[in-house]
Amino acid sequence: MKKLITLLLLTIVAGCSNEDSNSNPESLLPEITHTGANTFGCLIDGKLFIPRDGTGTWSGNDPGLSYLGGYPEGAYNEIDIRDYKSEKTTRMLIHLHNLYQIGVADYIINESNGMSNVDGLNHTYLHCKVFNKSTNSYQYYRSFENSGTIKITRYDFTNGIVSGTFSCRVKNSSNPEDIIEITNGRFDINGYTLPNIVFP
Repeated sequence: MKKLITLLLLTIVAGCSNEDSNSNPESLLPEITHTGANTFGCLIDGKLFIPRDGTGTWSGNDPGLSYLGGYPEGAYNEIDIRDYKSEKTTRMLIHLHNLYQIGVADYIINESNGMSNVDGLNHTYLHCKVFNKSTNSYQYYRSFENSGTIKITRYDFTNGIVSGTFSCRVKNSSNPEDIIEITNGRFDINGYTLPNIVFP
């Protein structure tokens, strides 16, 4: 009987610890690293957002995390993050302007027009698609002038590594009074090895 009570207590404690970690989404974020570990995470209005691959189509899997550069060389780099697995999916795009020329520095997050690559604006911006419970629909949120900072902590062009942290506020495209916070952002990407990484 004593063993049974001990076993029940251990089960309850383990269950509580699990719930505690789930009630603290910050604890589920990847570590801040600068090694090209191919990680990304942030909190969107306090909720965890990390990349998760989709099942894909006939042409291959849908990647949870993509990184690309644009013409002319070094004019911009974009980090495209998607959560394909959650019931209410989320997508974010980070557009870094002149990363190749500037390198390690603080980048001010400015206005987004909701577009990407050559259709986007010629400065650093961020936008995302998030499910809004109050409207029971997906809403598009865009950065605005001086709405946050991306701190690039490592930029190694030769080895394809870019690492940094970020935080900002974004406005609902259809309701400018609706502003959400993106906090505790971090990424550590190796553009050469990223295509081989699985985000479960």
